[in-house]
Parts: sequence; structure tokens; C-alpha cells
Amino acid sequence: MGKIIAVANQKGGVGKTTTTVNLAAALGAKGKRCLLVDIDPQGNATSGLGVDKRGNMVSTYELLIRNTQPESAVYHTEFKNVYIIPSGIRLAGAEIELVDVNRRESRLTATLAPLRDKFDFILIDCPPSLGLLTLNALCAADTLIVPIQCEYYALEGLSQLMSTVRQVKRLYNPELELEGVLLTMFDGRLNLTQQVAAEVKRFFPRKVFSTAIPRSVRLSEAPSFGKPINYYEPGSRGAEAYDCLADELIANNQSG
Repeated sequence: MGKIIAVANQKGGVGKTTTTVNLAAALGAKGKRCLLVDIDPQGNATSGLGVDKRGNMVSTYELLIRNTQPESAVYHTEFKNVYIIPSGIRLAGAEIELVDVNRRESRLTATLAPLRDKFDFILIDCPPSLGLLTLNALCAADTLIVPIQCEYYALEGLSQLMSTVRQVKRLYNPELELEGVLLTMFDGRLNLTQQVAAEVKRFFPRKVFSTAIPRSVRLSEAPSFGKPINYYEPGSRGAEAYDCLADELIANNQSG
């Protein structure tokens, strides 16, 4: 049975979508069947995998609002073993439409249930908020990856995210656990980076990935070409980092 991992942080600009796209591609390159579920209305993960989010495709909106069969929304990307349920512009209004829906927090859980056996990993790219879409992801997920930018305000709002996670565990999904915290935009030459890393490790003992994602121009460029970093610039530091992160994630889940 595949493992469902939400990639979430309500703070924007921390490398959340970059991580979801590139980790999916790195896992796929290692022979793991990987499904990326884009529930961010901005749809950056969708375009980051070279999929036209303006196209007439079945998206996460149809699954959450119209009870469309999930298999009809799964598309094979051009990248090895990487599939996607795309986001679309209609998803922007989904939270309002979900307000009056029965068991609104469990819509994504029901959607992904029949897909679990078809994939090794299902990665959910969440919006930068703690609204109903992120709540759906946390209810559906087995674990959570939290990307944190190595800058001054790194831990700002993190206590709110973890408070939400605790509430989700108590009310909806008692199995939800923290997969790990991922340091992004890492520059080991800077004292601030070292200070933030130390602070994060104090905040999350034994839950910080040993792999850190470096600050990289190539990582920033890749989405505009609709390619993950290991296809856009295979030998780059960013590609090597996500390759190591994929190894680490696989090793951490060997018994699964």
C-alpha cells in the first residue's frame, strides 16, 4: 500500500512546491511509482511537471466537489514513474463550496483511498494556508513533510502549523505523524543559516532530514521549463540534493 505524504507549510516561499515536484521526480527515477496531488489553486506543481493547468483536464476540483472517479484525474507525466492529479483554476473557489458539504474534511481521504495500492508514494502539494484544502490533505496523509527556509523568520507560524496537526490527530486522523522537517535554501557559509538549522533541530529533535536543499539558481529556473531539476540540470547541486532526499525517504520507509 502506498504512503501518502502531505508537503505543507502555511508560510509561502519556503520551497514547498519545489520539494513536492523534485522529490516526486527523484523517487520516480529510483523506480518508485509516484503520484503528485496538486491541491494548491495556484497550480505551480502542475505546471512544474510540464502540464498545462489551463487545459480541459479533470482536476482535484472535480474530485473534491463533484465526486468524480479518481482514476479519471490521474495523468502520466513525461517523467519516469511520475503521475499527477492536476490543479485547475476552479479549485480557487473550492473552499467556499466545501463549507456546507457533509464530512468536508474527508473528501480527499475518500478520493485517494482507491489509488493507494497503485503507487509507492502519493505526495500532496498543499496551498500556503491552513484552510479546508490543507485540512483535507492532513486528514488524508499518513505523514507530513514541512519545508523550512533557512532565514530569520523560519519558525514564525510553525507553532500554528503544529497546533493544527495536533488538532487533526485528535479529531480526524490519529495516525498522522511528522515524516520530517526539510531545510531549504540552505547556504552553509552563512552564520544565520547555521543558527536557523540549530534552532530547527532543537524544535524538532530527531525529525530534521539530514539532507538540506541548497539555494540554487537552477532550482529556480527549472519550473519555467516545466521540468524537475533532475531532468533540467541533472548534475546540479539541487538535483543531487533531491536525489539524496529521495534516498533518505526510501530508507526511512523500508519496513513499509
